[in-house]
Amino acid sequence: MKYLIPFLTAAAILGAAARLSAADVGLIQIKGTIGPAAANYVTRAVALAENRGDTCLVIQLDTPGGLLDSTKEIVQTFYAAKIPIIVYVAPSGAYAASAGTFITMAADIAAMAPNTSIGAAHPVEMGAGGAEKLDDTMKQKMENFASSEIEAIAQKRGRNTEWATNAVKQSASITAEKAREIKVIDLIATDLPDLLKQLDGRQIGQTTLRTARAQVVEIPMAGSEKLFQILWTPEVMLLLTLAAMYGLIGELSSPGAILPGVIGAIALVLVLYMSAVLPVDLTGLAFIGLAMILFIIDIFAPTHGVLTFGGIVSFFLGALLLFSHAGPAFQLSLPTILCATLVTAAFFLFIVGAGLRAQRLPARVGREIMLGQTVPALQNVDRSSGRVFVEGETWNAVSETPVQSGQLVEIVSVEGLTLKVKPKLV
Repeated sequence: MKYLIPFLTAAAILGAAARLSAADVGLIQIKGTIGPAAANYVTRAVALAENRGDTCLVIQLDTPGGLLDSTKEIVQTFYAAKIPIIVYVAPSGAYAASAGTFITMAADIAAMAPNTSIGAAHPVEMGAGGAEKLDDTMKQKMENFASSEIEAIAQKRGRNTEWATNAVKQSASITAEKAREIKVIDLIATDLPDLLKQLDGRQIGQTTLRTARAQVVEIPMAGSEKLFQILWTPEVMLLLTLAAMYGLIGELSSPGAILPGVIGAIALVLVLYMSAVLPVDLTGLAFIGLAMILFIIDIFAPTHGVLTFGGIVSFFLGALLLFSHAGPAFQLSLPTILCATLVTAAFFLFIVGAGLRAQRLPARVGREIMLGQTVPALQNVDRSSGRVFVEGETWNAVSETPVQSGQLVEIVSVEGLTLKVKPKLV
């Protein structure tokens, strides 16, 4: 027993020392478009991981691309970080396309899971917001800029510069296995524990990673970051476009309702903001704008729904073209487009149909409501005088054919304060 106690004490001390030597590993997960929310998330996470002394920060990435300005901000954050940054493209089936290629190659260590891919970093696919409509000179300038940026990143991190420039100029895309083979990335890890095992002992600058026994502490997205990250998808943008159309047109057709107008205005602002992030085709936006104009005109003009039909066709074409020049990850599916078009058609046909039916209804207020009514004569009615009782009031009345008191008469017209009547034939 006297030998067992010192042994257990020594084991406890060694275990504590081992735990202290392995600092925590920070982890964040970015899935979806790279935009201001993702850039803010990365910057905040790096600062937090530095402050609490994490051994490194792992960024698990799965993105179709995003905004070039946000990508540049993330790369600059990597360069200024005081702890090693590891970008891990995962899980299996994920990809680091477009902006994701820049981010992955800018990391201190670039890792990918099996069956993932990287590449297709042409600037048009990086939230150019209609860059496909620019002239050839401007396109060339954008391409050259993006090419020089990714080449500088590859040189700084000692990665394959030739492939990096091809990813921009030729939209080259490769698998994780090929990426490791040609030195685009550093390693392939099946999952996070495998990644930490492979990272253990690696030297990055003056830091030797001790990750084998490290505890992974995830840094979650803030509520505002999560909200805006969810918003930056083609499907959400289409839904916001519908909300903007329905809300604004609902307010115009029923002035004073207020709520539809407020919802429509907020949705419209969000759509305009997102169009600067997502790779939107301006032709598609123009068609959707034309559809909205046609819907509004048809509500107030007696075109019997012709313009509404034109608006429906215009909306369908707009939705079809909205992301036509984007990468596959940004494409709206045909069922989604058809569903949105059918809902829009039903909505506006109902509004316009209700308006047309209201136009055909007889007047419900004013003197016109009395025309055609059958009422009793209060006294004899002739060409010069007489009285009848209508809608709770006594009116002067005249008739070309004399009418006896109590006889039923039909109101033919209203002339000033006098009703013109005729005998009602039974």
